[in-house]
Amino acid sequence: MTVEQLRIAYSSCPNDTFVFDALAHGRVPGAPALDVTFADIDVTNGMAERGEYDVLKVSYAVLPYVLEQYALLPCGGALGRGCGPLVLTREAGADLAGRTVAVPSEKSTAYLLFRLWAADTLGSGVGEIVVMPFHEIMPAVRDGKVDAGLVIHEARFTYRDYGLHKLADMGEHWENTTGLPIPLGAIIAKRSLGEQRLRLLADSVRASVRAAWDDPEASRPYVMEHAQEMDPAVADQHIGLYVNEFTAGLGEDGYAAVRGLLTRAAAEGLVPPLGPNALAFP
Repeated sequence: MTVEQLRIAYSSCPNDTFVFDALAHGRVPGAPALDVTFADIDVTNGMAERGEYDVLKVSYAVLPYVLEQYALLPCGGALGRGCGPLVLTREAGADLAGRTVAVPSEKSTAYLLFRLWAADTLGSGVGEIVVMPFHEIMPAVRDGKVDAGLVIHEARFTYRDYGLHKLADMGEHWENTTGLPIPLGAIIAKRSLGEQRLRLLADSVRASVRAAWDDPEASRPYVMEHAQEMDPAVADQHIGLYVNEFTAGLGEDGYAAVRGLLTRAAAEGLVPPLGPNALAFP
């Protein structure tokens, strides 16, 4: 690895490979070279807490624990509308009181949204929370290993294939109660890279996003290579839902959504409170 390379970890999901394809393959002029590792979101959240890697795709829910060492990039992440996590069960209208629920990470945005939904809608809490990789959750619910599952990503398009039912949509609840987009995944980079390199990185990520939009077919081999045998049509749906205006730039609504989520979660005692300038980008 050369000195100029940045160690980066993101998921193998189509939205991440679509966003980073041009940058990872040296097609963004003047951009830093990347040394890429693929890892599930629960793994990258842990990497961030341990200060591993220069750049990481993480859950917005983990930001309060890592912003002293990492800066939030204003682009490259996943926010949106109509794209929230779902709670799935084997039976329609099941009661979650005292039940076992599988989640992708206890420090995922999905879990934070789930906790806020549960606080608003469930009279009594759920039972045991089990963490497992997101692609194992639907089979676990189907096979009766857990009573319900909190799912993310392309699962919203495929859960019926497992004979499962949508009990609730965490994104709908968030949007109905706040009017804001749903903050899901963030791109963070070490503050020790310095202001100049952080700005270059952000500009490079934006350029990579625009390159993917300008020529979607160029990214298809990279996307499908890592899409875990996903149907190409599902991969396209996934990209269409999670790569949007907020990926190119958080903007006023994006920052309001992130601060709104983390402020409310802190008020519920779910995460530490944010400092006044914690989300500011150099």
